[in-house]
Amino acid sequence: MTNRNWDLTALLNAADPQAALAERNLWLVRLLEWLRHAPRDEAAAGTPRPIVRLKHLLNVLERHPEHAYNFSSVIAGVWNDVDAVSLFAEVGFAPRMALWHEFLARLRRRLLPQTTDTRDLAELFELLFGDEADEDWIAAIDDELLGRLSLLFSAAPDEGWRVEMRAAVMVLVSSVHAAGLSGPLRARMEEAALQDRPFHQLPAAWEAVERVLQQRQGDDLAPALQYLHALLDRCRAAALTVPEHLEAHGVSVDLMFSVEQLTARLDRIDALLACLLSQEPQRELLRLVAGLVRVVHERRSLRTLFARHYSLLARKVAERSAETGEHYITRNRAEYRDMLRRAAGGGAVLAGTTFLKFFIALLGFTAFWGGFWAGVSYALSFVLIHLLHWTVATKQPAMTAPAMADKLLYIDRDDGLQGFVDEVTHLTRSQAAGIIGNLALVAPLVLGVQGLCWLVFGLPLVGAKDADHVLHSLSLFGPSLLFAAFTGTLLFASSLIAGWVENWFVFHRLDSAIAWNPRIVATFGQARAQRWSHWWRANISGLTANTSLGLMLGLAPALFGFIGLDLEVRHVTLSTGQLAAAVGALGFGVMATWAFWSCVLCIAGIGLLNVGVSFFCAFKVAMRSRGVRLADRKRVYAAIRQRLRREPLSFLLPPR
Repeated sequence: MTNRNWDLTALLNAADPQAALAERNLWLVRLLEWLRHAPRDEAAAGTPRPIVRLKHLLNVLERHPEHAYNFSSVIAGVWNDVDAVSLFAEVGFAPRMALWHEFLARLRRRLLPQTTDTRDLAELFELLFGDEADEDWIAAIDDELLGRLSLLFSAAPDEGWRVEMRAAVMVLVSSVHAAGLSGPLRARMEEAALQDRPFHQLPAAWEAVERVLQQRQGDDLAPALQYLHALLDRCRAAALTVPEHLEAHGVSVDLMFSVEQLTARLDRIDALLACLLSQEPQRELLRLVAGLVRVVHERRSLRTLFARHYSLLARKVAERSAETGEHYITRNRAEYRDMLRRAAGGGAVLAGTTFLKFFIALLGFTAFWGGFWAGVSYALSFVLIHLLHWTVATKQPAMTAPAMADKLLYIDRDDGLQGFVDEVTHLTRSQAAGIIGNLALVAPLVLGVQGLCWLVFGLPLVGAKDADHVLHSLSLFGPSLLFAAFTGTLLFASSLIAGWVENWFVFHRLDSAIAWNPRIVATFGQARAQRWSHWWRANISGLTANTSLGLMLGLAPALFGFIGLDLEVRHVTLSTGQLAAAVGALGFGVMATWAFWSCVLCIAGIGLLNVGVSFFCAFKVAMRSRGVRLADRKRVYAAIRQRLRREPLSFLLPPR
């Protein structure tokens, strides 16, 4: 017979105060299952099913004193045999202030079964209230039902839960005291918030309150309690200065996790104090139990654990990308011309990369080493473009999307909405300038090198066999468009890696270490160390983005091929260079064939997917980082359509 099929008579007959603790715990779990799974025909309209069954249970117990006695005796016996401090002081909190330790603990809790053979009330509580809906029906218990229910717990001494709760407050106060004095948090709190040393004074303040509660001296309670609450507020204020510091000096999700745990413990102390000090604590206890049920289910959720911390990290990555992305957005004709010039420089470098890729393929490396050296060549090319202050068009979207997402914060106003549409036009125009500049130079240069080799050596640098392979691989009806979308995700991933590395660089203050480390200063001199510090701070993001992108473009196909996924990369500028090399090998006559124009159409699609996928991913991260919900999405789309109808050329050419 399954738990939910037990009838009430069988349950009440099975209540045995003399049974082993594991059996009594199991009986309580079955009782909660019975309450939770009432048939539909038992439920009254608008009343939760557990409430209906709870009323039925109380009616039966009031008519049968012998069952009521066994019922309350089982509950009192369980309460006496378990450790209730763990429920009040530990449920919802990680034993260590570390995010990944908590992740593994939650994963273990989800995958492994639990036992009722326990003296830990926190573990038993998770078994008792295993349904997320339990919080709702517990909170729905009215005063009349709560009064009837409290009579069943009369066998448990009133002072018992108060003793356990005071012990739990002591545990929580000790945890807050230790966390507040820990080096990583203390170093990041504002000095003004720590001036009166609130974390130092907290244990003594609680001991004073506890002493008054034990001695029942009501006159002395108010000042002691007022001082304790003031300290709790100051501790909370001090803890909340840590995120402000992290915003300016780099994010650590572990530190943010520690701050959230600390503030949650302060909230739990407030909830326990409300129970201890209330003249009629039943309602406060019920509110506490409902809150503990919610916390239990949040504690099981891996998604809940990472949602907040992913949002925080996304914010910092997006903000750092936004700072870089501002350099890629053109807003006037001078900036537009500068973008064309810098993109043309990038195209010139990638023309050389095109031939280098063919040369690496000619050497006949194995898949991994061929991908590795191709990745190195891409990375070196991208880094060279970065150091020369040129640009690669497809790198722009992942960097510019966060900058554009900043404008979404103000779309509730008409001027903010128009500002966002302006940013869309600037961004689209910048992408167009970047791609035009890249392609305008890569194709002529590759064709020129091929023609020069024909004149000097009598054969092209890239031969007919490779040219035929290019025409086949870039066919519109092949998998190239899928590969282009995959390349867009790599472009986005490189910006994510760049933001993470820059955040790590800033968080660990490596720029300051380069500038002021005694050994570095002694080796290079103070002036040179300062210059190196500024250079690395300005370039760490760009170097990381370009290096990671190059290596991923080369190695990703080889690594995915190892597990049987035949994925390749398709980059619009490199693909254009390869097609130009094919024309240089086969002659201009190939331009009259469908195979050539199929490749041209495919390259147009590759460009759209490279840009579109990377921009979409980066924009989603930026949106998540700012917590923006586009409730007025239709207004945004309507404003963009209106701009397209009124000024279509503004999306391609800068204003006069």
